Amino acid sequence: MEPGSEGPFKRLAREVAKFGAVGVVGTVVNFAVSNLLWHLTSLQAVRANVIATIVAIGCNYVGFRYFTYRDRDKSARTKELSLFLAFSLVGLVIENGVLFAAIYGFGWDSSLQRNVFKVLGIGIATLFRFWSYRSWVFKALPAEDEGEAEGEAEGEAEGEAEEPVAKAEAPLIEPQREPQPRPKQHVS
Repeated sequence: MEPGSEGPFKRLAREVAKFGAVGVVGTVVNFAVSNLLWHLTSLQAVRANVIATIVAIGCNYVGFRYFTYRDRDKSARTKELSLFLAFSLVGLVIENGVLFAAIYGFGWDSSLQRNVFKVLGIGIATLFRFWSYRSWVFKALPAEDEGEAEGEAEGEAEGEAEEPVAKAEAPLIEPQREPQPRPKQHVS
């Protein structure tokens, strides 16, 4: 079976698995940095966690761009990075908002409680990030070019002539033609 001929559920499953692999690495980095900062510095818990989240965001960008979404459109890197940072900032607010609420709202500030609410915050933020990254940041290349090229190659290899198929995107109304010059009339 060709890599491009798999079904949409298999492609999504593969994407989720790759996203998860990068996410695991980012989560390990996030937990390692935050716990080091919590135990070795006098930074407030949420500030230390913000720093850890920023470090993890940097690791995640590299993983997403060069592993999970390496086959996606690379034509607008500045826009991609800007959107990635914007959506990552929203994820950072979600993750650290949960931790902030636990510590300052409920007084749950032990090391174990911080880590439990960090996991909860990362989980909620991850759902948002997966949706936003795949929808807005790492856009898929148009599939019809790939499908047409595969279809042509298969038809040529088999020696079959395929009947043209009308595309759903084809306009229902014919485009207007440019006006033609009128023939000169002779008046007598």
